[in-house]
Amino acid sequence: MLAVTAAGRAAAPTTRPSLKLATWNLEWLISPEVFQELRTTCTASGARVQGEERRIPCDVAGRLERSARDFAALARYARRLDADVIALQEVDGEAAAHRVFPDYDFCFTARRHVQNTGFAIRHGLRHRCGADLRALSLGDSVRRGAELILFPGEPREIRLLAVHLKSGCGRRLLDDPKRDCAVLARQAGALERWIDDQALAGRRFAVLGDFNRDLLHDQGPARSATGRLQRLWPEIDDGDPPGADLVNAAEGQDFRNCAPYQAHRGYIDSIVLGRTLGTRVIPGSFERLTYRADEARHLRLSDHCPVSVRVWLD
Repeated sequence: MLAVTAAGRAAAPTTRPSLKLATWNLEWLISPEVFQELRTTCTASGARVQGEERRIPCDVAGRLERSARDFAALARYARRLDADVIALQEVDGEAAAHRVFPDYDFCFTARRHVQNTGFAIRHGLRHRCGADLRALSLGDSVRRGAELILFPGEPREIRLLAVHLKSGCGRRLLDDPKRDCAVLARQAGALERWIDDQALAGRRFAVLGDFNRDLLHDQGPARSATGRLQRLWPEIDDGDPPGADLVNAAEGQDFRNCAPYQAHRGYIDSIVLGRTLGTRVIPGSFERLTYRADEARHLRLSDHCPVSVRVWLD
């Protein structure tokens, strides 16, 4: 096995067992056949699509129909990523994911909506798909969480949660009057409960996905003097219970945009590990796999790119 540094340089080979975890939002990844069906019933820009509806916005129908060349490029980046487990967001289930990850198994949430969260798991890796974390969806008005159990029943068992939280509140306080912040604040409770449950059970765990929030910038008190929730990171990283003391894999890493034309300021795709699993992060293994400039401009890839980290298994 090879550990990979933030700059993409391979570290010394090791025979010690490890696991590469990643997360990747694939921006409305839908198989071509299904996309053709959905484009004829697209919804007007700004219209809300409920969790039980299989419809896409008309702007997506007009700009994100992927060709065989686009899928081939995404699959090539997936091979370069070479992760054991990838948390996925904005994917229409296994049929679409298989075109990018042909050598993986899958667990996805069961919403009828075309944007689902889930996991790609390398063939042969022992796992069990967990139940959807429906509480995170606020009655299926937003996306559910997907749970994955690696090495079920073994002493090295790991619980993973894939999330895609509400967008539009990347750096604002959560008590901001903007509706998106209020929704994210409501999701925070469900996320913290899942984390606390894992910590109380003494499990090794991690939360991976598109948090739609710059967690490294989310510093300060979790709540106002009146008790109103204001910040997500200090709310979930409160060390209560003790195993809920969290590690952000991107801590101390330079931020890199996925493509030269982007101007984002920080990571919203994150890998957050519980204290026990966080102690097993391999130093220097954090990686941001960015796109070639020409491919990012001329192919329909994604507005996100993968981040990953490697952990020791023993």
